[in-house]
Amino acid sequence: MAFESLSDKLSAAFKKLRGKGRLNEADVKEAMREVRLALLEADVSYKVVKDFVKKVSDRAVGTDVLESLSPAQMVIKIVNEELIALMGSESVKLNIGSENPSVCMLVGLQGAGKTTNGAKLAAYMRKQGKRPLLVACDVYRPAAIKQLETVGKQLDIPVFQMGQGDPVQIAKAAIAHAKMHGNDMVFLDTAGRLHIDEQLMEELKNIKAETRPAEIMLVIDAMIGQDAVTTAKSFDDALGIDGIMLTKLDGDARGGAALSIKAVTGKPIKFAGIGEKLDQIEVFHPDRMASRILGMGDVLTLIEKAESAIDEKKAKELEEKLRANKFTLQDFYDQMVQIKNMGGMQEMLSMMPGMDAKALAGVNVDEKAMARTEAIILSMTPRERENPSIIGSSRKKRIAAGSGTEIVDVNRLLKQFEAMQKMMKQMNSMGGKKMKRMQRMAGRGGFPGLGGFGF
Repeated sequence: MAFESLSDKLSAAFKKLRGKGRLNEADVKEAMREVRLALLEADVSYKVVKDFVKKVSDRAVGTDVLESLSPAQMVIKIVNEELIALMGSESVKLNIGSENPSVCMLVGLQGAGKTTNGAKLAAYMRKQGKRPLLVACDVYRPAAIKQLETVGKQLDIPVFQMGQGDPVQIAKAAIAHAKMHGNDMVFLDTAGRLHIDEQLMEELKNIKAETRPAEIMLVIDAMIGQDAVTTAKSFDDALGIDGIMLTKLDGDARGGAALSIKAVTGKPIKFAGIGEKLDQIEVFHPDRMASRILGMGDVLTLIEKAESAIDEKKAKELEEKLRANKFTLQDFYDQMVQIKNMGGMQEMLSMMPGMDAKALAGVNVDEKAMARTEAIILSMTPRERENPSIIGSSRKKRIAAGSGTEIVDVNRLLKQFEAMQKMMKQMNSMGGKKMKRMQRMAGRGGFPGLGGFGF
């Protein structure tokens, strides 16, 4: 995550405070010095850091804190509250205009990931019940139109393009097309540049004037640090942006953009791109991001991922199978798919409280072992998945060849699965609340015992 280094440094500063029974002003001052250094190293704007540390210090040296039974926790609470305020206090939705279709104009510098993340945003709005249309207004960058058509096809979202024409006329024609074909949202993928220039801004102003967008969304690469703030201010001064999407927030960026951009521009971060896959986009929640930075986890986002990834009907069927001791390799495979849809085990663990970079460093999530397990199960016939006991030596040889693995790998999987089934029978024989809790975990994509299969 972008804030790993910052999170580690803040944790170290607070650890020193926790070691003290009572705090005095000198203790708070020393802790704030380390907080200030950590924020500056994360590439947060100097002015933002100065104001932030002052606010925290003024609150932290109050009588209520210094004389409380757990002053270190009180300081952390204050830092958490001020981080949330710094990033905007609450999540802000995409503007949906009263006109039909509602236009969202995507702007940003070249290389920020505007085309791909704009398509992700369109897919996200489709899940909210909208019927989006992607529009290729970038007529300058080689293969820009082709790229938009490719991601549109992958997401099954229609793309409107008129080749290398006038971007303003393309945008106007796209809106007319959307009205005719029932698309209620139009996403304009505009051209970017390597740097801001008058020609780019003039074109964007013309598109804005002709299309009257309900939302002008600035897409910014989180890895460019304070330059992101400068870029946001320039686009806002010229166009009057409504919101910001930060991309590459899953990378090793120092994260300063997320902590500076709202304070400097006054514009909210509305979405975050958190990976290369086309479903890896999140609503930006300042409170959840503050929790991640302070190593408190992000359980709410984890729950939302589970709810979107899990098929409730399958979950109920699985619960019934567990009660009847009929859990099969097909059921296990379905559980693996659900975990993958949630972003993988490593991402899930990173959202758990206390699972910071250091804690995760000791966790071995073998993605290759997971892939081998998946390949082996997929190489089995439906009958073999339902009844693994019929898999003899000749079948094992066929399965190993089909999955590109060794017979020993197939044997290992079957033994581990057999052990899991025995454990399930033992738990079932216990009955009561313990078994019900276990069944519920399985139905929610959290089946215990996955460790032996590469998790």
